[in-house]
Amino acid sequence: MEDEKNLREALRDTLSAAGYTVECCANGPDALDALCEGGCDLALLDRMLPGLDGLSVLRQARGAGVRTPVLVLTALDAVGDRVEGLDAGADDYLAKPFAAEELLARVRALSRRPAEWEQAVFRRGDVELRLQDRLLTGPTGSHTLSRRECALLDLFLRNPGVTLPRERILLNVWGPDSDVESGNIDNYIHLVRRRLRLVGSRMELTTRRGAGYCLEADKC
Repeated sequence: MEDEKNLREALRDTLSAAGYTVECCANGPDALDALCEGGCDLALLDRMLPGLDGLSVLRQARGAGVRTPVLVLTALDAVGDRVEGLDAGADDYLAKPFAAEELLARVRALSRRPAEWEQAVFRRGDVELRLQDRLLTGPTGSHTLSRRECALLDLFLRNPGVTLPRERILLNVWGPDSDVESGNIDNYIHLVRRRLRLVGSRMELTTRRGAGYCLEADKC
């Protein structure tokens, strides 16, 4: 889902050579139709699409219940731009220009889905996380998480009161072969904190300077 013909063709060739079946769209309305029709395991979505911009495509698709993992590709790489993309429902965010090796690593990471997620419901403190639906429920309501938010929160819920170093978070959530900027962890920690507040949870995801992050659930 990329409007620049040369880049679109280069992406198609790179992914095809890696063994993926690729369908391309050149504008926002076609991209939205493709997402809503289903049938794809992963979407690469350019932010600057004609007809309907990429974030609008993403928000409408998520609003329609589409849970396909989405990697946003864009030249806008400021922190605020990344946060806006993740808030819109992106599972990952890759700034142009990028190396083909990094793109493929992120695609592999997003393509993973642990088998236990199929029917798992995880409860801790005052929240419930349905892994299959990526649905977080708390005292005041429910909210659907992005794929990456769900994986991150699942990791903390399974390790309450444990300070998790950044290296472990990268390994468990992004995978061993994913080249991810350290700032991406901070972005997702910010989003998970916001999701917990949104559903009325009293749990706190705290920063331990120089050590990592810890989910404090003893207040619940």
